[in-house]
Amino acid sequence: MKEELLIILTSWSVFSSHNFSLATILAGAAATIVIMSLSTFAIGLIPSYASIGIWAPILLLLAKMAQGFSVGGEYTGASIFVAEYAPDRKRGFLGSWLDFGSIAGFVLGAGVVVLISTIIGEEQFEAWGWRLPFFLALPLGMIGLYLRHALEETPAFQQHVEQLEQDDRDGLARGPKVSFKEVATKHWRSLLTCIGVVAATNVTYYMLLTYMPSYLTHNLHYSENHGVLIIIAIMVGMLFVQPLIGLVSDKIGRRPFIICGSVGLFFLAIPAFMLINSGKLGLIFSGLLMLAVLLNFFIGVMASTLPAMFPTHIRYSALASAFNVSVLIAGLTPAIVAWLVESTQDLYVPAYYLMVIAVVGLVTGVTMKETANKPLRGAAPAASDLEEARELLQEHHDNIEQKIEDLDAEIAELQAKRERLVQQHPLID
Repeated sequence: MKEELLIILTSWSVFSSHNFSLATILAGAAATIVIMSLSTFAIGLIPSYASIGIWAPILLLLAKMAQGFSVGGEYTGASIFVAEYAPDRKRGFLGSWLDFGSIAGFVLGAGVVVLISTIIGEEQFEAWGWRLPFFLALPLGMIGLYLRHALEETPAFQQHVEQLEQDDRDGLARGPKVSFKEVATKHWRSLLTCIGVVAATNVTYYMLLTYMPSYLTHNLHYSENHGVLIIIAIMVGMLFVQPLIGLVSDKIGRRPFIICGSVGLFFLAIPAFMLINSGKLGLIFSGLLMLAVLLNFFIGVMASTLPAMFPTHIRYSALASAFNVSVLIAGLTPAIVAWLVESTQDLYVPAYYLMVIAVVGLVTGVTMKETANKPLRGAAPAASDLEEARELLQEHHDNIEQKIEDLDAEIAELQAKRERLVQQHPLID
């Protein structure tokens, strides 16, 4: 029961770290907090299978689906909010704190489970204590709504609104008019890139932080508390790496981390699971830590990479679409891998699964455009201070001068080509 509870708490822990950010995106988006709070709270109220039979797992599935779609909306809004407020040269570092909060939510969620289990005992926890963490969703949701209404629009969104005609401004209050068809046809390349990045990230995410506690318990026969505590220790280590990845990505770019993370995942997945299956605690920790660092390569840059791929007026709709499509794929990872391991009796199935998704991440990383240290599409350059603003302006001017020089050289080349063609025609001067 403890592993299943941690899996269900996954979505809530992600949500709880992002509940401050979507108010500036859509007027009615606070509904995501309400849906998340009520669906999480409802899980704690669902009667047992012994009481209502098949309706128990059906109701649990519906609640989990509501959680999943709410998380998609919340994460999308959170990443956009941070990206649109962040200076261009610090967007990676500031964006990395978004998933820092997500990991911290995992740690707190797991800590709450262990604490309650320790206080009331294993037997009472199995009987009714597992419901208590879900009841925390209601007060946390109310806090989230309060924080939501205290926010203002981001500078990028305000700039976009100022450029609209009055009729278009009035239309913003009625909600977005961007259809998925428009996003898929006009921005299909960016959409596929987003889906690839999110899928590679979330499959690794769910594999390590959601499935591995169950793997350690059911397949490697560690005690429940033992497996959970190992994962908690791994997540605490990830907290220290996360901001560092974001900081370095502002210097060398986002693509290198996605490419290196994918290559590392492909070649190190099997060695990592060899260590995990060694039966020695130190080696198990090393194998999990190896996967955790590779996961940091993805989540350290995801929040700063995705918002930069779309212009302001479709940014939220496009990212929400890409994120939810990817989550539908990645969210099935624990169930699919558990079934494959059970069916094949091969403990290395999770490694093979990670190698497949690593190929997706590598293709995405190689084909995507670099977004580091550049303004968001459709937005003006953003600086953190006056000196940085001067540097950005000078870079802008240098870029203009270079483009003019390139055009002059191209014009001279075309002029020379024209002269050669004229000389070949006796009737043209």
